[in-house]
Amino acid sequence: MKRMHKILLVIAVVFACALLAFSGYYFYVTKDVTLSKDKLLRQGASITLYDNADLELVSADLSGKQKTNLDSVPVHTQYAFVDTEDKRFFKHNGYDYPRIAKAFIKNLTTRSFGQGASTISQQLIKNTHLTQEKTLKRKLQEWKLTRQLEKRYNKREILENYLSVIYFGHNCFGIRSASLFYFDKEPQELTLGESCILAGLVKSPNNYSPFKHPGSCQKRKITVLNCMLRAGHINEQDKEKAIAEPLPTTPNKHTHSYGYAHHVFDELSELSEQYSIPLLGSVSVKTYCDSTAQAITDEVFSTQTGTDKTIAVIDNHTCGFKAFVSSVGDLKRSPASLLKPLGVFAPALEENLLSPATPILDEKVDFSGYSPQNYDGTFHGYVSARESLANSYNVPAVKTLNALGIKKATTYLHALDLPVDESDYSLALALGGMKDGFCAKQLFSAYTVFPNGGEYQPSAFIRSIQINGKTVYERKTTKKRVFSPDTAYLTTDMLRTAVQTGTAKKLRNLPYPVYAKTGTAGANGKCVDAYVVAFTQKDVVGVWLGNADRSPVPYTGGGEPCNVLYNVQQRLGEIYENSGTPLQAIRQPESVTSLQLDALSYNASHELILADPISPAKYRFCELFKRTNTPTKTSALFSSPSIETPTTKVTDDGIVIQFSPQTLYRYRIVRYCGKEKTVVYDGEYIPEFIDSTAKENTTYTYGVVPYFGKNVGKEIALPKVNTPNVPFTQKEEKKILKKNWWEE
Repeated sequence: MKRMHKILLVIAVVFACALLAFSGYYFYVTKDVTLSKDKLLRQGASITLYDNADLELVSADLSGKQKTNLDSVPVHTQYAFVDTEDKRFFKHNGYDYPRIAKAFIKNLTTRSFGQGASTISQQLIKNTHLTQEKTLKRKLQEWKLTRQLEKRYNKREILENYLSVIYFGHNCFGIRSASLFYFDKEPQELTLGESCILAGLVKSPNNYSPFKHPGSCQKRKITVLNCMLRAGHINEQDKEKAIAEPLPTTPNKHTHSYGYAHHVFDELSELSEQYSIPLLGSVSVKTYCDSTAQAITDEVFSTQTGTDKTIAVIDNHTCGFKAFVSSVGDLKRSPASLLKPLGVFAPALEENLLSPATPILDEKVDFSGYSPQNYDGTFHGYVSARESLANSYNVPAVKTLNALGIKKATTYLHALDLPVDESDYSLALALGGMKDGFCAKQLFSAYTVFPNGGEYQPSAFIRSIQINGKTVYERKTTKKRVFSPDTAYLTTDMLRTAVQTGTAKKLRNLPYPVYAKTGTAGANGKCVDAYVVAFTQKDVVGVWLGNADRSPVPYTGGGEPCNVLYNVQQRLGEIYENSGTPLQAIRQPESVTSLQLDALSYNASHELILADPISPAKYRFCELFKRTNTPTKTSALFSSPSIETPTTKVTDDGIVIQFSPQTLYRYRIVRYCGKEKTVVYDGEYIPEFIDSTAKENTTYTYGVVPYFGKNVGKEIALPKVNTPNVPFTQKEEKKILKKNWWEE
């Protein structure tokens, strides 16, 4: 018994010491924490954006001037938030103990503080007074402030403050700001479905945005409706009616635009969630915006009328957006032929399935019912991979994807942050055939992989974030390798051909090397999306023209989009020229070599054979190869002349030697009779040679020697020939005497 008492005493002492230590820690970490009315209303809070020279772009005041009176918020809107975020809000004193117990057990089993049980009161404190980090210190501070909040304010006041300051994404703080942005209406006009969309956004504004992730937004909306149904605040009929309400597709353009700042605030929301960054106090956001490039882009954007449009400029070195403007935001569309370099030709080069010179037969094909057609409606026979890409031929692209394999191709696209759903796994992917597609921002960003030598990093708008002078986020340039340097350069050089002679030839008058790919997507025989992406040593510039409602546009990617891009690129080039850093060609890596190929074999048998070292220029052409994937066979057409064995026959006119067509060489014909050797012909190619000087009743052999310059081929011995008893000339005379020649 005494032993048990001692054990209990030790346990009690340990518990008391632990409690004392915890109490001491609690008072230490919370001693300077005080509830602030100004913070509840976000007084003094602001977000300021700066360009790449640290000059101010935009400043947004986040103070409580947007405070919304709870009486102007519909009851169904209030319950959408309460039932989803904190169903016992009106019953507890700031803490939901059953949820806390459940979260505590979960955290113990996972040995973390990842599981939360925040009430609306706690969320209000967290979003106005504290960071978003999940640590014991922050939770203890939150605990103290929440107690103070519940003592000082009633539930209506807490809910009113909560709805006035909570973040809804897209730089919308408070329900009034969000209501205007998402639905172009005041809070009192919100429907049940709209209220559920806003309530669903609170958990993750970035992931549940109706403009960025409509599918996820709809699912979250239904989740909120189910919470309200279980709480008894709506019935099944209300739920079904709200589900049927369409999601908003575009923000209220009177309150927001899709300029550079819009995308900065978008990215700020993502980073805030990803890194638990509280948007409290004075927030400074440094961006990659080049104010001069943005001014150029804005000016060109304003002069292009008649369609929706997106124009972007990305710095190759930082992978930061120097300029961006759009009339549709992150609208997803078919990538069209912009996908050919990214998902077909570059992967095929990487896998050593082809080289730029590889001939591909452009012909009518049928892949289990899928028969791709070229844009011009014709087939072009054998064309090189370079020519196929430069002219954006469809059949060779589909054939290449078929050889590569869709699964292999999509691994490269995923690495470029272009995820492809399995429902889009078909050969039509080579031509951009997808259900949803990608937004222009994703596509333009992916093209930075080529000027960066095969390395890729998603392009961004934000360099760093400071809150009250302290840096809480700084972007690191960490590119990952997707393609080898030689693959990246070969693709780049093929896209140079697209500018010189292909679909992007409207750009060829730019006075420096430009590399580009156009794309056109159609529906019902009409164009609905027209793209061009071009890059130089310094930047990637992208243009999309189309309409948000998918109505047709009167041009292809090689038309008006190229004109728009030309105007932007020309002025960017002038800036580099005037600054003393003119644009240069992208450097060829040592792993790429230039080789001379035999044109005769290429055209006749469609083989890649190295040119004979002494072949004339007109019989060879130059192409680039990886040093690890070059042709192994070398032509000997000129250094070792060779022809098919000629045929011989005897006619009344003489001994006839007939040659197969081979016009490359000169020919020497030697006649042998015993020890006598006579050269009977030495000259250019002739279809046949007639030896009428041979004697009668004699056996001859002939040898034919092809030669090119000083390079002499092997003599070809022809079969023995026996001449008739009558000389060829006498025989001809007898024929004439037998006739009445004067009557002819």
